[in-house]
Amino acid sequence: MNKHFPTFSFVWTRRTLDQVLVDHELASLGDSYVNFIYSLAISNRRGNPFGTKVKGSVLAEALRKVGLREFLPSGMSRHSLADAAEALIVYAWLSRWVSLEESVETIGRQSDPVEGLTELLAKIKGRITFP
Repeated sequence: MNKHFPTFSFVWTRRTLDQVLVDHELASLGDSYVNFIYSLAISNRRGNPFGTKVKGSVLAEALRKVGLREFLPSGMSRHSLADAAEALIVYAWLSRWVSLEESVETIGRQSDPVEGLTELLAKIKGRITFP
């Protein structure tokens, strides 16, 4: 087993992008993960530890900008769109499509959080594979 990428057997129970995007349990885990990687990116930029939360409106806008909105049911709230982004980001990490380090670096390249998360979601979108 690779010490940098633990194996999570529960990840493989989700089969399609649509299912990942609406998975509330993944979104819950993704909320913590996204706040963590964003806080690390800000900490790197500031040069000292800093903890913060990503606003739902930022995640929803990034999801729209990268073209993932079309995979979700119509009429979803901004909160639900943010949940979808969080679910996909953590699923991408769990599935080894993107590393924690790469996520932090990608987000940190941009001073605007929407742009940083858009770049990360675009990277993930380009790598996702489902049966």
